[in-house]
Amino acid sequence: MESLVLLVSSLLALVSAQQEDLKTHLNLSVNKNIHKRMRRDWIWNQMHIMEERIDQLPHHVGKLVSSIRNENAKYVLHGEYANSIFKVKEDTGDVYAFERLDREKKAEYELTALIIDKRTNKSLEPPSTFRIKVYDVNDNSPVFVQKVFNGSVPEMSPLGTSVTTVTAVDADDPTVAGYATVVYKVIQGKNFTVSKSGVISTAVANLDREEQSRYEIVVEAKDSQGLHGESSTATVIITLGDINDNPPTFGQKSFHFKVPENIRVGGEVGRLKVEDIDEPQNRNTEYSFVKGDYRDTFKIVAKALTKEGILQPMKPLDYERIKQYKFDIEATDRTVDLRYFKFGVSKSIASVTIYVLDVDEPPVFTFTPYRWAIAENIHPRNPIGSVHASDPDAAKRKIRYTIRRTNPGGDYFKISNNGDISLTKSLDRETSVWYNLTVAAQEIIEGSKLPDIESHAQVYIEVLYRNDNAPEFAEAYSPKVCENAAPGKVIITISATDKDEMLPGVYFKYSLATEDSNFTLIDNHDNSANVTVKYGQFNRELTKIHYLPVIIADNGSPDLSSTNTLSISVCKCNEAGELTFCEEAAAVQVGVGIQALVAIFICILTIIVITLLIVLKKRHKKDLNVLRKNVPEIHEQLVTYDEEGGGEMDTTSYDVSVLNSVRNVGMKPPRLTLETGHPTYAVVQKPTGNGLSGTGEMAIMIEVKKDEADNDGDLLPYDTLHIYGYEGAESIAESLSSLESGSSDSDIDYDFLNDWGPRFKMLAELYALEPNEDPFY
Repeated sequence: MESLVLLVSSLLALVSAQQEDLKTHLNLSVNKNIHKRMRRDWIWNQMHIMEERIDQLPHHVGKLVSSIRNENAKYVLHGEYANSIFKVKEDTGDVYAFERLDREKKAEYELTALIIDKRTNKSLEPPSTFRIKVYDVNDNSPVFVQKVFNGSVPEMSPLGTSVTTVTAVDADDPTVAGYATVVYKVIQGKNFTVSKSGVISTAVANLDREEQSRYEIVVEAKDSQGLHGESSTATVIITLGDINDNPPTFGQKSFHFKVPENIRVGGEVGRLKVEDIDEPQNRNTEYSFVKGDYRDTFKIVAKALTKEGILQPMKPLDYERIKQYKFDIEATDRTVDLRYFKFGVSKSIASVTIYVLDVDEPPVFTFTPYRWAIAENIHPRNPIGSVHASDPDAAKRKIRYTIRRTNPGGDYFKISNNGDISLTKSLDRETSVWYNLTVAAQEIIEGSKLPDIESHAQVYIEVLYRNDNAPEFAEAYSPKVCENAAPGKVIITISATDKDEMLPGVYFKYSLATEDSNFTLIDNHDNSANVTVKYGQFNRELTKIHYLPVIIADNGSPDLSSTNTLSISVCKCNEAGELTFCEEAAAVQVGVGIQALVAIFICILTIIVITLLIVLKKRHKKDLNVLRKNVPEIHEQLVTYDEEGGGEMDTTSYDVSVLNSVRNVGMKPPRLTLETGHPTYAVVQKPTGNGLSGTGEMAIMIEVKKDEADNDGDLLPYDTLHIYGYEGAESIAESLSSLESGSSDSDIDYDFLNDWGPRFKMLAELYALEPNEDPFY
């Protein structure tokens, strides 16, 4: 049937085209009869062909007709689709399509027709452009623009509420009636319907999200003139939006909690669980007390999202006072939409019981903080105040008090066992106005190894003002006056300061301790005074400094005063009254300070120590000279250290026979010749004896040597002489022997002391070398 319809449509289109051609021929004939001369030109401009023709290729499209009559004329096609899709018969001008055309791919083709001479290939007429239009057939089914559509609608919406819109597109020609008209239909799913324009709407009123929150339907799209009934489908996912249509309900009828009495204020006692099947954004649970009103003791805070009630204490709990709390709680939601509420009740009630557990609590102070005020500089005798704490538990244990911290720091206070706080020393307001103490109270638990439980209280002590400091000069003044100063000349303006608190109304009064002076005071009435010349004409030769005692008194209670002395230097001045010379006066005024005296004493002590060292070095030098010139005897074994290192070659030992220097009693030992490199040994006679063995001879020799050492005053107290010649053959250090050095261990030349002036003359004479003295002898 479909093939037949398509064939009929094609025939109708062909007949229509032929009729158009016939009309053209008729017009030509009429024009030929009317005009004697005809303009040569093409007589067509458009052709038509049906898409998707099923007959055999090629398909005849139309015929090129020209007014020219020439046996050698031929028709030619030019253009993008010429000689590929479309071809023309050269001699007749018939145009054929060699492919089946699809209007949805291309609905119109543009070509250029030419008529040329076969012999010369020259155009007989100008080129003419024409179009081939493809007629549409209903060969496409609607297609959805997307496979899945999403929509949402609030729950409990009325019937016909719009959810979303679906869209399908038909590629056929919309100008042909019915070819592109789409019809929608819900083929799977329920509770929703679709309109002709693709609008999805609710088909049932009051859909409940809590029963079903998501729906999935299938929609079909089909055109109204489809030949085969082709269609397409799409899935629509619909979500129900939540509204606040359900009240909160307690999960249980009663709640029981146990809490220690020392729970902090605002801590969590327990949680009241409620059920609200609405979404979290639509849960607005509120809690209130219904029975057993404890609004001043507890509060209930709704937790975010879950809206469960968190029970919190608003003040400290006390097991000794109340051991149990019992009350009813109501949970409501005032924003719930009662139009959709099924049960008729929008609130839920549950009972709450709280058991308070006993805890060993720390002591409780009677007051906190404590604030006291005491006068400064009072004698530390009686307590300045007392603190008191008690055990809140039934045990009522004794309390021990301790001062944990004092600010500012210092050992100023002490506390007794009964909480009395007293001073250890007087307080000075000028040091600190406030003292902050942290006092700890501990319960005394006898025989317990547990740490003592303690609490703390702050004690603030203010030191009250008292006039206990006399005023004094604000700075160290050094006034100067010309010796020819005129009477009334202002020498200096003095002011005073007071270590006490400078309260408003404090006034200083200045006066002279004696009127017997060449100066006077003038009060400026602003806590300052001018020192002026009284008579004038000072005698600088007689007195270079005038000491002026000034009495400064305050107006405190009691009033205090002090005497401060001005040292006024008398100076030389020029005719203009400018100071020219005050050095002597300044020196007299300054005097010698303590630091200068200490420096002078240290210098004197240093000179004495250096002098003693020089004397000792001189004496040591003389002893060495005696050793060099008067050595009576060299010990029996002389060891020469030529070098250090090199194995056994470092020491050469000249071993004489054991104690072979024994001589007769009374003989002087031979002297050592220092000018030669080796010592000269005297021939020692061995003691003779009848039948003495080796042991006897040895004993006699020891006794002889002992007597020589005891009786010879010229000998040194040691009997071995070591000469250190060099420190190894390769050493750059010279000899370390003190025998060939001078009298001093130092190589410093102290002659420079002669250049230090007369103060070091004696030191130079003691320590420097004499002109004829050999430093190495």
